Amino acid sequence: MASGLASLSARQLALLGRWLPGAKVERDHSWGLVQTTVLEMTHAGSRFIVKAGGDDDHHVERELRAHLNWLSPWTRLGRAPTLEHGDAAAKLLVTRYLPGELVLGSEHANVPGTFRQAGELLALLHAQTRTVDDDYEKRENGKSLTWLGEAHRIASSTVDRLRAEITSWPTPAALLVPTHGDWQPRNWLAHNGTVGIIDFSRAAMRPAYTDFTRLSALDFRRDPGLESAFLDGYGADPRQTPAWHRSRVREAIATAAWAYRVGDEPFEAHGHRMIADVLASS
Repeated sequence: MASGLASLSARQLALLGRWLPGAKVERDHSWGLVQTTVLEMTHAGSRFIVKAGGDDDHHVERELRAHLNWLSPWTRLGRAPTLEHGDAAAKLLVTRYLPGELVLGSEHANVPGTFRQAGELLALLHAQTRTVDDDYEKRENGKSLTWLGEAHRIASSTVDRLRAEITSWPTPAALLVPTHGDWQPRNWLAHNGTVGIIDFSRAAMRPAYTDFTRLSALDFRRDPGLESAFLDGYGADPRQTPAWHRSRVREAIATAAWAYRVGDEPFEAHGHRMIADVLASS
């Protein structure tokens, strides 16, 4: 093992050498904007995905927790990668490679059947367990106010309006379910007409409607037919609640501020459009 492994720590390299001795790096899938290295590797005739986090990374731990607790409805169907090895303290995990073409940017991204399957899969994830959290809304409001207090390029008048709105919101108890956290075509694979799911680095217990925010801001906006197909697959619409607006505001703020932090200007512009859209609808 050599190419693509330079960012791994000595501990991660030692574990990887024990788990996949003599494995070869075939491709580096790392995104480059976060401290997570993603490598496609081969070992003993099989393909694997290796994820390794940096010192400040929290993504690998979340992904490992998702594999251990929430992914079995998908892995039993071959619709998500299976976990082979993991060490939360070392921020390292290895999964079996899940074949398929990324839906984002492919012909599958405009096919209602793709979205219907994605809706069906999301319903399986959300149906597993639920819990009531009295402090969820308060915590999420605090996160948004923190984003607004940090460096970004949101106009000061818009910041004032957002702060005033957030501080006026009620903070009712919230019903939480297992969520993916980044549910959109860039994390869906299409293989022989079947949709599979990858990347569980943002998985956590949240309200079900939070897995609709990114689709609503992009794919549903450009093609209502995709939204109809997705809802048909999911079987309901959890956005029918006043909390949906609050979630849209939070997502818009986080998108604009986070994208500015990491220097992703196109995504930052998308965040500013999200803010304008959600304020226009309030």
